[in-house]
Formats: sequence, structure tokens, C-alpha cells
Amino acid sequence: MRILVVEDEAKVARFLEMGLKEQAYAVDLATDGEEGLYRALNTAYDLIVLDVVLPKKDGFQVLRELRAARGGTPVLMLTAKAGVRDRIQGLDSGADDYLCKPFDFDEFLARVRALLR
Repeated sequence: MRILVVEDEAKVARFLEMGLKEQAYAVDLATDGEEGLYRALNTAYDLIVLDVVLPKKDGFQVLRELRAARGGTPVLMLTAKAGVRDRIQGLDSGADDYLCKPFDFDEFLARVRALLR
């Protein structure tokens, strides 16, 4: 299974990459919204983990453009924007799940497994 992680915080990106690789997932990283959208549209991923607050294009915009162009890849939004309105906006933009930072890594993995079923 191949997962794209779109996260601009280097520590968080590396933590996710290492943890997912330990679970035998192939992982690609993107550090801004434009790069994330480009990778998502040009590579077949089984799952996209998408931050909201990103340079160049925010996660909501990336998600809307991704869904408009090719809608099927599951997306887990992973963000510090924990307000109810933010979660609703993420889900209404096309996210399949929404997890707020800080998070428990075991819960994150459970959500990844659920989205990959």
C-alpha cells in the first residue's frame, strides 16, 4: 500500500513516515499544498494524509481540487485545526476522516487501516 503524507512540519512528517514504514507501507512526502496536489494527481496512492495549514495551497483547497480532478483516493485530514467548523469544512470538502493534532499514533494507524479496507 502506498501513502502520500502532505505535511509541512518536518518533525511530524518524519514521525509519520517512520511509523508508517514500520507498518510496511510505502510512503511519499510532500511539504506544501502544490507539491501534494501534483503528487496526488500523478501517482496512484491508496491513501492521502493531508494537513490543512500548508504553504502555497491549504489542505482544503488541495482536497477540493483533488476531488474535482479524480475523486476516489481516501483522504485523512490530520491537523491542529480542531474546531467543529474546521472538521465540518474538511469533511464537506471531501475528506473521508479528520484527526486532530496532537493524536495517539495507535489511533492514527487504526484510522489508516479503516480507510484502506
